[in-house]
Amino acid sequence: MSLLDTRVPAVLLRTDPNPFHHGTLGAVRSLGRAGVEVHLVADSTGSPVRRSRYVHRMHAPPPPGASAERILAVLRRVAGEVGRPAVLVPLDDATAIAAGRLQGDLAPSYLLPGAPAALPERVADKAELAAVCASADVPHPRTLVPDSPRRAADDARRLGLPLVAKWSRPWLLPAGCGLRSTQLVHSARQARELHARTAEAGSPLLLQEYLPPGEDRDWFFHGYADRTGALRAGGPGRKQLSWPRGAGLTAVGRWTPNPEVRALAERLTAALGYRGVLDLDFRRCGTTGRYHLLDFNPRPGAQFRLFADSAGLDVVRALHLDLTGRPLPEGDPVAGRSFVVENYAPFAALRTAPGGRELAWYAGDDRGPGWAMWALWARHVSGRLRQRLGVRVPVPAPRPAPRAAAPSPASPASSNSPSDDEKASS
Repeated sequence: MSLLDTRVPAVLLRTDPNPFHHGTLGAVRSLGRAGVEVHLVADSTGSPVRRSRYVHRMHAPPPPGASAERILAVLRRVAGEVGRPAVLVPLDDATAIAAGRLQGDLAPSYLLPGAPAALPERVADKAELAAVCASADVPHPRTLVPDSPRRAADDARRLGLPLVAKWSRPWLLPAGCGLRSTQLVHSARQARELHARTAEAGSPLLLQEYLPPGEDRDWFFHGYADRTGALRAGGPGRKQLSWPRGAGLTAVGRWTPNPEVRALAERLTAALGYRGVLDLDFRRCGTTGRYHLLDFNPRPGAQFRLFADSAGLDVVRALHLDLTGRPLPEGDPVAGRSFVVENYAPFAALRTAPGGRELAWYAGDDRGPGWAMWALWARHVSGRLRQRLGVRVPVPAPRPAPRAAAPSPASPASSNSPSDDEKASS
């Protein structure tokens, strides 16, 4: 018998069109395996997630950058199709912020944690986070928000190079603009040129002191703050490999006890009165040894399934249990358990894992998404490689036709035309 109330479905919501978002698949499997009817409101074009046996139904999502009103309209349509109250699980910052704003409008069709309506937006905003950390006495890298391109260059020199540049509200970045939410800046000129694109980015640029990566320095904490504010499920983890290396998402992570990281997470959520799922990123300073909070994501992190404890509890299941009035089981941490994203760390996926391991894509009871991911990933990598190298398959030059003879079977007239593959490559 499932611990979860299987009479209450779940609606998973994401506007980010990334087909390789493995956290979405993790949420689908976590709830689906517990017997919950899972409705996925996300871009399904080419996505491996749609191949999961645990998806009850796909629904057309709002477009990236949709307004809160547009998201509300979509969720009302989905609620009508689901036909009964459901637990809402936002899977990216934009939808978590919208859900916070729309709490009153979404009830009673959706069950949501009782966090202050503006809090998800406040903690997700990179510029606001510095003030949040200061008020909670949580270390945060020194951060400046320049008000002009010239000031950006001056601030870059003041902070010291290299430094980290972030857009305050990365969910507002327009698709295809070429701007990255976070990047390393190596010169004052680069900082000035980035600031000049502020209007295009849709939010302020902030410059942040750079804490170099290193062994045992990158940590994260996933948890669920229940209706009383207590942190349940989840735990601290160490990032063993990132993609891109040194600054990207967790490709290999390990559940590693760390009382200091847990204490910082508890202090922060208590100070804010936060409720719901959270994903925190920390980096330990190599000089002082202090853990600095880099990001606060008010939704499940992509690797949340790392923290499935001995009772099978993770943060998404904790959310469903708490919102449906069911008790959360008391499981034990599975220290040493690892999580591997196969397309970013294929060799790590082949190694033995004495402490236990979960793969992001492959699962013996749900093989379809894994196979679909590899096919899609091969096309993605080959396309990126051709783009970087500027490779074009040469088309043979037309041969002059014989003047006094008809085409022979050995030299058909069609041999001068490029093949379908050549057309696609050129």
